[in-house]
Amino acid sequence: MAVSNVAREAWRVPYSQPLDLDQVLDQILIGDCLEVLPALPSDSVDMVFLDPPYYLQLPTNKRLVRWGAVSEVESPEREWDCFSSFAEYDALIASVLEECRRVMKSSATLWVIGTYHNIYRIGAVMQDLGFWVLNNVTWFKSNPMPNWLNVRMTNATETLIWAVRERSARGYVYNAAAAKAYTREDFGGKIAANVWRIPLCIGHERLKGRDGKRLHPTQKPERLLERVLRISTRRGQVVLDPMAGTGTTGVVARRLGRRFVMVERDEDYAEAASQRLAGTVEEGE
Repeated sequence: MAVSNVAREAWRVPYSQPLDLDQVLDQILIGDCLEVLPALPSDSVDMVFLDPPYYLQLPTNKRLVRWGAVSEVESPEREWDCFSSFAEYDALIASVLEECRRVMKSSATLWVIGTYHNIYRIGAVMQDLGFWVLNNVTWFKSNPMPNWLNVRMTNATETLIWAVRERSARGYVYNAAAAKAYTREDFGGKIAANVWRIPLCIGHERLKGRDGKRLHPTQKPERLLERVLRISTRRGQVVLDPMAGTGTTGVVARRLGRRFVMVERDEDYAEAASQRLAGTVEEGE
């Protein structure tokens, strides 16, 4: 299957030269984000959603078997999730976050998502770089992955950190009404709580590769990105996803009338994202 026109055009963009934002709006830029982001203009985006590798540190070639059953679980780890040390991982995160901070407007916000494997390290790097944390949000998965060995509690959550560029930042978007509505939807509460109940993406939303297996091991559900965008952006604002995977951020942004720039180095993921975008139309709020 050929890479779509959107992805092909983005692939030819010369990242070694400065880019105007208008050149790359609503596109998937194929390449390593540390090569692409420096070409983007400073102070140009209204929100960043960053979904970096988790650095799961799984034992090499270890079989993952469901507890009490003979069926084997597909490992979520990929080559892009493998690092030689915490220092190497921290250096990557710091470099990406520095570029994200540069391209963010003074009123922009940043969302970073991770698991217990990496989110604490990311939070420390963010604070060292000068980001100011507004909230941490716990994503409670109503259908978490199985507890393979039953030697500890099932990991049914991920954490999102929501931050601004610096403590003095003003004018960032916070849609309190939307945040309260989601809490009512999840738990019936009256306040805007920082716990979101959203299932993992399954069924038709879960993308499959040519081999029939899931295309991306950590594809995020559209409902998760919908909350992020409704709560922290307005129509017409620009959202950046530097590690876009299969393009959930762009799909939801287009549906909600936001502009986007996505960066992804894996051509198979970029192709899938482009196909998803081709079938997405703006629906509004």
